[in-house]
Amino acid sequence: MLSKFKNSRPQQFLLLFFIFLISYFIVPESEGNYLWRLPSLFKDFPLWINNLIYSALYDWFPLKVWDPVFEMYEKKAAIREFTRAISSGVLFLITFIREIFLGGAQTIGTFVSSSWLNSNKWFIWPALPWTAVVAGGMLLGYHLQGVRLALLAGIGACYLSLFGQWEPSMQTLSFVLITAPICFIFGLSLGVWGYLNKKVESALQPILNVAQTMPHFSFLVPVMILFGIGDHAGAIATIIFATPPMVRLTILGLKKISPEVVESGLMSGCNKFQLLFKVLIPTARTDILIGVNQVIMQCLAMTVIASFIGAKGLGFNLKLALNSLKIGKAAEIGICIVIIAIVLDKFSLAWANKQKNYFANLNFCQKNKNLIIFSILLIVCSIFAYIGGLYFNNINYLYLVPYEKGFSISPLLDAGVDWIWETFFYYLNSFNIFLITNILVPMKMAYLGMPVVSTFILVMGAGFIVGGIRSSLIVGSLFLFIALSEYWDRALITMYMATFAVIIATFIGLIVGLSCAQNSKSTAFMLFICDFFQTFPSFVYLIPVILLFGITDTSVLLAAIVYATIPATRYTIEGLKSVPLSLHEAGSMSGVSRIQRLIAIEIPLAFPHIMLGINQTLIFSLFMIVLGALIGTEDLGQIIMGALSRKDGAGVALTLGIFVSFICLAVDHLIRTWSDRQKKLLGIDS
Repeated sequence: MLSKFKNSRPQQFLLLFFIFLISYFIVPESEGNYLWRLPSLFKDFPLWINNLIYSALYDWFPLKVWDPVFEMYEKKAAIREFTRAISSGVLFLITFIREIFLGGAQTIGTFVSSSWLNSNKWFIWPALPWTAVVAGGMLLGYHLQGVRLALLAGIGACYLSLFGQWEPSMQTLSFVLITAPICFIFGLSLGVWGYLNKKVESALQPILNVAQTMPHFSFLVPVMILFGIGDHAGAIATIIFATPPMVRLTILGLKKISPEVVESGLMSGCNKFQLLFKVLIPTARTDILIGVNQVIMQCLAMTVIASFIGAKGLGFNLKLALNSLKIGKAAEIGICIVIIAIVLDKFSLAWANKQKNYFANLNFCQKNKNLIIFSILLIVCSIFAYIGGLYFNNINYLYLVPYEKGFSISPLLDAGVDWIWETFFYYLNSFNIFLITNILVPMKMAYLGMPVVSTFILVMGAGFIVGGIRSSLIVGSLFLFIALSEYWDRALITMYMATFAVIIATFIGLIVGLSCAQNSKSTAFMLFICDFFQTFPSFVYLIPVILLFGITDTSVLLAAIVYATIPATRYTIEGLKSVPLSLHEAGSMSGVSRIQRLIAIEIPLAFPHIMLGINQTLIFSLFMIVLGALIGTEDLGQIIMGALSRKDGAGVALTLGIFVSFICLAVDHLIRTWSDRQKKLLGIDS
């Protein structure tokens, strides 16, 4: 009997749940009872972080720096001067690229005096005509993938200009064109270093784990203190957030290279430098370029978040529109962000999949054909822009369409919002009230009424069942750090919202994934839909739910559900696709029906992969819930958002970001441990 119980995990989980319920109802609610709530031993942890940051900025490694205003030397911390130098360099690069698209004199002003510029106002860098940028985008799209991508780029760029969003769009694009290459350089360098040195890889893994699971807002306050406010601060926060995927995919790509390729390079007489740059990196090119795709998407996703610390562009305008509850204008700007995201996503994937011909013997004109064509188009577009300046009186529509001077669909969208509210207000409001009063509030109270010992029984017990004493201690230590803080109740609210979102998103993802995986055409269509929606920056998902349900927990949770359903659906489909065809045929030959084959063969084999999708669903949900603090929640995200305006905000934002990260890492550890064990039992260990 005992041996049967040891081998039956369902029975073990049933016993664990029974013990959890007993502790839940027995432990009395009392602040002095350590079984109810642990003491806040780590309440000063944010203060320690603040003291560390301020000591680094004002006390460590003092240097004598010449102050041109007071004409004297002052002692300033080396780290502060270093961060200011980085800020100046990044801002110069962003301004330089921005003025190529939009024109201006700030870049020139770096090299000449302001008095000279004031007396020579004609000396400015001219903007590229928007028609030339459209032509260049189409030419690049045609070069990468042909006519379809060229048309997508051309239509998308025309929309940005004709709808009066050209200037903020180019501000956003210049932001991405600087942050993405920096992320690529840092990510590739760290990835190569990690591949060559196992100790470095081991040291990088926990840093990458935390960086990829921390909410976006957690980076903002420390960056703001260290680097100031503006485009440069937003760019640096974006670089911190977007570099980890590049590091991981570089290491993964290099590890996938077969030993035979390395041996061939060595036998050809390559030294270490040649082996790396002539053999290893070109061989891992596809994985590395997929990393570039992920970097671009992460950079674009951060454009709205970076606007909170001064980054200009579409994200800043979208934030203003949402703050003013101008839903039509916000939707119009959101469409522009989505267009840029889709075009950049398709460009980077086409670049990753494009095969390079290393043996082509081309002359100068053949090698630089596209550059020559673009130069001709630039001259033609500039001539038309000049003619347009003579023809149009106030606004030269062939040169630059000023902000909000083009077409606009925001009145139509606002009218649509009004119609929806007038037509469906009763039903939407009834659903909202029902969900909040009958499901969300009771669930929230149940989580807040959970004794801390019950939480640890549940999570550590699950860790022990899944991975033994080691997993139990890892999960317990991650939750202990949160429980010993003063934010435990806020963490419980975050976990309640994440639980609700994950359950609904997983259910929808499983149903949709199981339905679509039965047919190759529906599979391809649904994966296309997942790809399409995954290019949307997370902020965009808040717009329609605010439109329907206003500023409530319902809006945040619905946005989280939609956002998190994507990985649940994708992993379900890919898990079912990974089941070998031979097992399908064996099941059919055994006389089982399609439903029996799905239940008895396909789902059990795909389940480890599906569980990894649930893991991603949790991370997506938590990110959206923290982001939902923008429209009003009471979880950790609200305090992280509030940290932007607090003097001690850096320590608070980082601490709470670590808390969210630890929740993700604890669940990630449980799911991955269980998934790896199941794969070994099923003989599909990869």
